[in-house]
Amino acid sequence: MYAIIESGGKQHKVKEGQRLRLERISGDAGETLEFDKVLLFSREGDTTVGAPYIENCKVTAEIMSHARGKKVRIVKFRRRKHHRKTMGHRQWFTEVKITSIAG
Repeated sequence: MYAIIESGGKQHKVKEGQRLRLERISGDAGETLEFDKVLLFSREGDTTVGAPYIENCKVTAEIMSHARGKKVRIVKFRRRKHHRKTMGHRQWFTEVKITSIAG
């Protein structure tokens, strides 16, 4: 059984017991989340596709932790001008564990 949910403007394929990293979601570790934007739900070969979302279908998850990803280097360089600028960015993410898929 799996579902495709929308979170943070991105689509994620999830299964029960799976841990995944999503864009930063407000809440404390241990809290429960419900994703009601379910695009696709599949169980034992029976697949339901939403238009755009499936009604009466939700995915429940538990927040495990908040952290920051690896550093991404941004380099701006102009040739022959003695100009080089380096910046870095670390994106926040929330790690969640999928507890149940109800459809």
